[in-house]
Amino acid sequence: MDGESGIHKLLFLLYMLLSVHLCTSSEMKVIDALALGDASRTSAAVTDLAESLEKMQDLYVTSTFRLHPKLGGVLLGLYSRDDGRKYLEITVIGKINKVLVRYLRSDGRLHTVNLQNPALSDGRSQSLMMKVGVAKRNHVSLELYVNCRLADSAHHLPLLARIPSKPESVELRTGEKNFARMQGSVESLKLALGGSLPKAGLLTDCSLQGDSTLHNSVGSDINAILGDHTKALIGQLIIFNQIMGDLREDIREQTKEMSLIRNTILECQVCGFHEPQSRCQPNPCYSGVECVDVLEFPGYRCGPCRPGTKGNGTHCQDIDECTAGPCFSPHMCVNSVKGFRCEPCPPGFSGPELGGVGMEFAQKHKQECVDVDECEAQTSRCVPNSICTNTPGSFKCGGCKAGFLGNQTTGCFLKKTCALLGYDPCDVNAHCVMELSSDIICVCNVGFAGNGNICGADSDLDGYPDEALPCMDNDRHCRQDNCVSTPNSGQDDTDGDGVGDQCDEDADGDGIKNFEDNCRLVHNKDQTNSDADSYGDKCDNCPNVPNADQLDTDGNGVGDVCDSDIDGDGIPNMLDNCPKIPNAMQTDRDNDGVGDACDSCAEVNDPTQSDADSDLVGDVCDTNHDTDGDGFQDTRDNCPTVPNSSQLDSDNDGVGDECDEDDDNDGVPDALPPGPDNCRLIPNPNQKDSDGDGVGDVCEGDFDNDKVTDAKDACPENADITLTDFRAFQTVTLDPQGDSQIDPNWVVLNQGMEIIQTMNSDPGLAVGYTAFNGVDFEGTFHVNTVTDDDYVGFVFAYQDSSSFYVVMWKQTEQTYWQNLPVRAWAEPGLQLKAVKSRTGPGEYLRNALWHTGDTPGEATLLWKDPRNEGWKDKTSYRWSLSHRPQVGYIRVRLYEGADLVADSGVVIDGTMRGGRLGVFCFSQENIIWSNLGYRCNDTVPYDFYLHQKQTNLRTGV
Repeated sequence: MDGESGIHKLLFLLYMLLSVHLCTSSEMKVIDALALGDASRTSAAVTDLAESLEKMQDLYVTSTFRLHPKLGGVLLGLYSRDDGRKYLEITVIGKINKVLVRYLRSDGRLHTVNLQNPALSDGRSQSLMMKVGVAKRNHVSLELYVNCRLADSAHHLPLLARIPSKPESVELRTGEKNFARMQGSVESLKLALGGSLPKAGLLTDCSLQGDSTLHNSVGSDINAILGDHTKALIGQLIIFNQIMGDLREDIREQTKEMSLIRNTILECQVCGFHEPQSRCQPNPCYSGVECVDVLEFPGYRCGPCRPGTKGNGTHCQDIDECTAGPCFSPHMCVNSVKGFRCEPCPPGFSGPELGGVGMEFAQKHKQECVDVDECEAQTSRCVPNSICTNTPGSFKCGGCKAGFLGNQTTGCFLKKTCALLGYDPCDVNAHCVMELSSDIICVCNVGFAGNGNICGADSDLDGYPDEALPCMDNDRHCRQDNCVSTPNSGQDDTDGDGVGDQCDEDADGDGIKNFEDNCRLVHNKDQTNSDADSYGDKCDNCPNVPNADQLDTDGNGVGDVCDSDIDGDGIPNMLDNCPKIPNAMQTDRDNDGVGDACDSCAEVNDPTQSDADSDLVGDVCDTNHDTDGDGFQDTRDNCPTVPNSSQLDSDNDGVGDECDEDDDNDGVPDALPPGPDNCRLIPNPNQKDSDGDGVGDVCEGDFDNDKVTDAKDACPENADITLTDFRAFQTVTLDPQGDSQIDPNWVVLNQGMEIIQTMNSDPGLAVGYTAFNGVDFEGTFHVNTVTDDDYVGFVFAYQDSSSFYVVMWKQTEQTYWQNLPVRAWAEPGLQLKAVKSRTGPGEYLRNALWHTGDTPGEATLLWKDPRNEGWKDKTSYRWSLSHRPQVGYIRVRLYEGADLVADSGVVIDGTMRGGRLGVFCFSQENIIWSNLGYRCNDTVPYDFYLHQKQTNLRTGV
């Protein structure tokens, strides 16, 4: 060889040797996959592999195997033990000469790469190396080496997903067993973590070129390199010889092709074909796509695919615009080559048709189908004078409207009313009421009392006339009020002197004035008080143990603090898992020491019974997820999508009446044909109705069968509620952390129909445990002192300490004495607020209640009396509330004597869809809530519909 070529060969030889030397010097960890054996080694291998990929190190899979013709199998795979996902899988497909790589991408999708290779299934021993390159890049590259030669590669691939840090959740499978089933054998299978390509090649006796950046330094001992890597040098020379042979073969083939092209051109010139024939004839493009002749290969160019299709012009494919969801419902979309179209809106809906071409059009245009209100359009098939309820796409026929009797089969006929009697049986100061069973009741108007047939003036609005009335039925409400100017609906008179306790300076007649008497209602001149708790021994239910609250849960005359069996269920307190609630069975499903009868989370172990939001659901099981907004979380709601705060379930089938189509389970539907059931709550499949008044015989006069006649029943259609009763109540302190004032002190009288609050206190509530859907709530409040000028009121739809409506009245304007966290300014005048507090009881809610107006995140002012007048000392006021949560209707009226002095009109708000009732006070002492009464009522008042029509006229709806 000449000098120049010899130098070139020597430099090439040194280059190859240095590459091998430097590349093999980098760090590499090798795992013999066939020698893993037990689970601990496999787990360690998976951990090493996960850490290597996390550090962005390259992975090399090397193997030597023998595979018979047209066979194949999985060489190596990493899989999830939980769901079988493929983290990485390398498969040899001998039949079509491919290596298939599948791996889980970082976005959670499976990615597949096909790598071509020479025939591997020829029965001879083959060596294979796969390089998975991930180091310091934002993509993955694959390189396949077969028998020491680069066979195929793929670059710019999506990143691999991270292998779980818990190796026990990953399974590593090798190809040894797979090939064994297909008459093949795996001689070696190794994983190389990190390192370099040349060093990984040595695992299969291959000498491969490394990264060119490693060639910048020269080793100092060439002879040592030659001695250590002679075998690698020989392999590189063999590869070089093979490359040169392939190059010579490629040059020969190109020479033949050029000669053929030259001869063809010469032949065409001889034959006279100087102008080339158009390549667009016949049209090589897709049908309907324009073709243009060009001078570059292949001699023509296709235009863009037609609208509604995609492709390169030669091949076009239809675009499925329906995948963009342009139609009202997915099944209404019809795709075609020319675009898409939406079918007409379904029955019960109206809207324009829609169609178009292209994905962009489909994404920007949506078919709108608006529900048709068949009830409003009078296109429903409900009988006249019956209730029609619109539903999406349809409607539902219900019972007869108020004032009508019948059903959808027989029709709805005018109900007998007071006006049809021909005479008025009621007093001039009374009004006539028709009960469910068509019974006629006369009720005295506000400011008057009596039996309805005779009414007299009632100055203090407690239900008793100022003077006795000559009633024939000896009704107790015709007796003269024993406290004419102070409400006392119980008419208690301890000493029998004809003067009620509420206004008697010496109620027990023992010669000691009430304010000095330690037994105000018990005669005790000696005033003995052994335990010094402000109650004398004569009236102290625990005379030797201080108990200022005098609580007596079981009503046995012995106070709770000294009663060995507080609830009177026969089980001593120390053994009773519900000491204040009778539960002789002592059932405790969650074994937390708290019986089911008093457990706020009966199925979750919760011995602390914490209830931060005072909703009667323990914190450990309180989800506060209430789809229908009725105050019952979905997991405890027997109608989770229909508001029903009462949770009434007349047939005890676990489905609340509000969403049960047959409340009494007698086979007659409540509303739909063959209904409606004329005794919805009492089974009567024969529907017998002797007098034809639309009410079945079995429920005539007592619709809910609770043994209380409808005329006296507080809830004629709810057997769980019969009379107004606040004797059992929950106290809710709305500023428990503050130290400005003390908590309220509540006293309940008149069998739960009268409440007194005695202290100048922080804001607080006394809330009954009965929850209501629609309700009418009325009562009289009276501030029995000339001291102070703060808030009195009542609450409704109470759901928790952060969610309730409050009607409240301040006497005078005043800035709250604590300006933090926000300044609060109170104005006189009755106001209605929706409380939806993000903070709950505390200083924020306290100041929000004091403030007249909205407080973002705490309370919203829905209405305020425009008169801006405060309440008067020692003056009785009668309120009347109507709440229909199913439509959001609220109306508050306030009377002073017989005069209506404030009326909120129709207020629409759906913040709370029902809840409990109670009374409210804030910094005001000596408040009397007297003659309380509630009544279930879901009938929507007529003024609601008038309000809706007026609203529609204003808005143009």
